[in-house]
Amino acid sequence: MDILELWQFAFFRNAIAASFLCGIGCSVIGVFIVNMRIPFIGVAMSHAAMAGAVIALLAGFDPLLGGFGLAVASSFAIGPLADRSRMDPNISLGIIFSLMIGIAFLGIGLAPEPKNEMLGLIWGNILLLSRENVVRMAVVTALSLAVVVLFYKEFKAIMFSRLLAAAVGIRERFVYYLLLALCGATVTVNLDTVGGLMLFSMIVNPAAAAYQFSYRMGKLFFLAAVFGVLSAAAGIITSGLFNLPSGACVVIASSAVFGLALVFSPKRRQAGHGSAF
Repeated sequence: MDILELWQFAFFRNAIAASFLCGIGCSVIGVFIVNMRIPFIGVAMSHAAMAGAVIALLAGFDPLLGGFGLAVASSFAIGPLADRSRMDPNISLGIIFSLMIGIAFLGIGLAPEPKNEMLGLIWGNILLLSRENVVRMAVVTALSLAVVVLFYKEFKAIMFSRLLAAAVGIRERFVYYLLLALCGATVTVNLDTVGGLMLFSMIVNPAAAAYQFSYRMGKLFFLAAVFGVLSAAAGIITSGLFNLPSGACVVIASSAVFGLALVFSPKRRQAGHGSAF
């Protein structure tokens, strides 16, 4: 079955639309996360969203609401935990991650058979998304982009230095926590695309690929979004053509995009050896 034949089916059109939204939403957040050198937040947030969704399914209500609630709650816990204990943010992220993955797998273990819906939260299945799911993704992605535009200067300032941002009068703690919450919301709404175990790759890989080509923020956002959309679309098309797991295909595609970016990176060629970041 070729792409034109697949396009006749609503599930494939929904998957392509979702890949477009996932690529843009996750990649834009990824630019901030990679720049601030806290890539582990993608892992922590995706597992928090997965744990919240599992709890919601056990309790009999909407898993999206449960995932969103626990992801945002975790995002608000990460900042104060790092600030008050004076730990590196990645350490607090590791603590949140270990707790969330424990809760998620405990919930899956306690759930009665069959566990297909919960297991779907682990691996995701973008080919099963409904039109309602795509609309939710579109709304959250649009709101996230609006917040990024509205607080762009503040986000850019805390990326450079939270201390200097506070010194010039920016409410850096509020802005930092807002960024974490934005990450939680983006991860939650994309949980069904590639699953909680692999979603962080769509946050980190396209943004890391974009950093191989530019230092300018505007160009970074554009390139990260392009690479994210290409990764998701390539994974979905490969999955549809060869009947392979969609989440795994998307993750492999995003890793391949980063690999190609690294090979053709002008930064790497200029540096000769060492990091291209």
